[in-house]
Amino acid sequence: MKKNFPFHMVTNSPWPIILSFSLMNSLIGTAIWIYSSNILLMILNMTNTVVIMMFWFRDIIRESTFQGLHTLYVINFLKFSMVLFILSELMFFVSFFWAFFHSSVSPNIEIDMLWPPKDIKFFDPMEIPLLNSFILVSSGIAITVSHYYMITNNLKLSKLYLFLTIMLGTYFMIIQLIEYANSYFCFNDSVYGSIFYMATGFHGLHVLIGVIFLSMSILRMSKIHFSNMHNMNYEMAIWYWHFVDVIWLFLYSFIYLLI
Repeated sequence: MKKNFPFHMVTNSPWPIILSFSLMNSLIGTAIWIYSSNILLMILNMTNTVVIMMFWFRDIIRESTFQGLHTLYVINFLKFSMVLFILSELMFFVSFFWAFFHSSVSPNIEIDMLWPPKDIKFFDPMEIPLLNSFILVSSGIAITVSHYYMITNNLKLSKLYLFLTIMLGTYFMIIQLIEYANSYFCFNDSVYGSIFYMATGFHGLHVLIGVIFLSMSILRMSKIHFSNMHNMNYEMAIWYWHFVDVIWLFLYSFIYLLI
C-alpha cells in the first residue's frame, strides 16, 4: 500500500559513489603532486570531481524547482542542516583563535617569550586590513538589500545588488593576495606566521566558496528559479556569506588589532 510522506524519498543516483571514488583519486593525485611534483593527475581528478558535482547539483535543482519534491518539511530540515554546517565551520575557526590566544598569552621560550616574535614586522591594521573590513561589511549590506528586493519581487534590483556583492567578495580576495605579496614574514616564521596564514588563508578560501555559492545563485536567479516564496538556495548562500563576514571581523579584531 502506498503512503504519502511529508519528506522526499530520494531516488537512486549514481553520483554519490562516483564522487566518492573521484575524491579518493583526487587525494592520491595530491599526494603524487606533493612527493613527485607531477600535478597532472591531481588536476584531472579535481576537474572530474567538479563535473560530477555539477551533475549532482543539476539533479537536485530538478527535484526542488521543477518536480516540487522539496516540501516545507524537507526545506526546514535542509535549513537545519545548513545551520549545523555553519556551526561546524565556526568550531573550525575557534581552533585558530584558541591557538592564537594560547601562543600570545604565554609565549614559548623558543620565541624568546615575546609576542609577536622578534623580527616580525606586522601590517598596519589601519591600512589594507581596515579596507578589507569595509569591503566585507559593505558586501554584507549589499546582500541583505538584494534579499529584500527578492522577497519584494524586484528581481532586477535583487540581481544588481547580488552582483555587487560578488564583485566586493572578489575585490576582497584580490586585496588579500596583494597583502600576502607585500608581507614581511611567511608561513615558516614561527608560530605567529603559521597561525596568521592558516587563519586568514582558510578565511580567504571560505570567501572563494561564498563567491561561488553566490555566483550560482545569480545564475539560477537569471533562469527564474527563485521567487519571493521559493529561494532556499539563495537564503543559504546569504547565511554563509554573513558567517564569512562575522569571522573576518573577529580575525581583524584579534589578529590585526590586538597584535
